[in-house]
Amino acid sequence: MSTHDMDATIAFYTRVLGFVRVADQVTSIREGGQIRQVYFDLGRDEYLVFMEARDIASIPQDYPTGINSALGTPAGMYHLAFKVDTLEALQAKRSELLGAGVDVSDCIDLGHAQSIFLADPNDLQIEFCWHSRPFRPEDLDRKDIASIAA
Repeated sequence: MSTHDMDATIAFYTRVLGFVRVADQVTSIREGGQIRQVYFDLGRDEYLVFMEARDIASIPQDYPTGINSALGTPAGMYHLAFKVDTLEALQAKRSELLGAGVDVSDCIDLGHAQSIFLADPNDLQIEFCWHSRPFRPEDLDRKDIASIAA
């Protein structure tokens, strides 16, 4: 397990994904240490925030930053999904990510959407998806059969 590398996170979300860093705040903790919070503007009045703890007695220096590894769940069980407007935009995003040297999946057909998957520097799975149809009421109780990707 690796410690949080905020510089790698900032570089990935700004340079690779193109999100704008709008706040970067450091809070000193009275009992010792600091917490840094970095906000990325996702658009549509939504933000993604990463926190980094430094020298706080109750937080181990090598805490896992990946949600799934910290919880002991398989990779990707909890992840972020970002919607794109067209299939062409999804394909362009995949090409852009490949061009940036990112390990990204092929387009995967989920039935209601086409998706690509990748990991950020914190081992957090990211999905970009294009919905080929809107969700319908029957999607609330849908049952499927699939294989686990290797």
